[in-house]
Amino acid sequence: MNRPKLAAFPKAYMDALCVDNSMSLQEWIELGARLGVDGLEFYSGFLALQEPKNWPHYKALAAEHGLSIPMLCCSPDFTHPDPDFRAAEVENEKYWIEMTAALGGSYCRVLSGQARPEVSREEGIQFTVEAIEACLPLAKRHGITLIIENHYKDNYWTYPEFAQMSDVFCDLVGRIEDPNFGVNYDPSNTILAGEDPIELLEKVKERVVTMHASDRYLAHGTIEDLRKVENSKGYAALLRHGEIGKGLNDYDQIFTILKQQNFNGWISIEDGVDGFDQLQRSTNFLKKKISEHWS
Repeated sequence: MNRPKLAAFPKAYMDALCVDNSMSLQEWIELGARLGVDGLEFYSGFLALQEPKNWPHYKALAAEHGLSIPMLCCSPDFTHPDPDFRAAEVENEKYWIEMTAALGGSYCRVLSGQARPEVSREEGIQFTVEAIEACLPLAKRHGITLIIENHYKDNYWTYPEFAQMSDVFCDLVGRIEDPNFGVNYDPSNTILAGEDPIELLEKVKERVVTMHASDRYLAHGTIEDLRKVENSKGYAALLRHGEIGKGLNDYDQIFTILKQQNFNGWISIEDGVDGFDQLQRSTNFLKKKISEHWS
């Protein structure tokens, strides 16, 4: 049976790997290898990856631990009203496509961008479509699929995602018909939009090529409270990642739908904010569910 493969993303260690260098990328690779997953999803902002000469080294280091690097998580910001800014973001994304290829990956994330109040719905969609289409020729040359995520907010953004709501997201996805473009489905982000993750999956299931697996809960308050503070930089304080299988997502229903679509792509685990043991439990939960649904 051709099952999905599991990767892990260092959600708990982003500042350590991207800001203060308190964890080395080698340390994360060694930690990831202990999980018993198939690969690791990297982030374009890792300090260790800022010199292209380092890319082959980390590909080889992961391989030494029996891991591939299938996905690169990137956060291009294509919805800025300044065309020069957008052009620079396209060049950034092309650079990250090159990084993905050098790491041996097959999937490079794209986003829409920040939901700036001065940018209309149609402008934001058009800006994003133009930017993604400008990146697709390079992606094709490298055999890379660009994956757009129904996203909440990058760790280092001020505004939430422009295409956070499903109607905007589906409109955007529907405008790009290309074999090197697909959806990275994240059920938790739909919950944060105050919407039903199953309803979104039903709308985009034919376009899903990868997935982020996490579980979410609000430490206090409601989704409406989250809306009131979402313009603060980074994730709102009342938002929490939780252990997978113990939050609001119905993984049996999600995996039933994906199995019906013959999905066999990568599922990347976004968890572990309460420690490595939590990440291991989430990994074990997903392994069990994958075995049950792709038996």
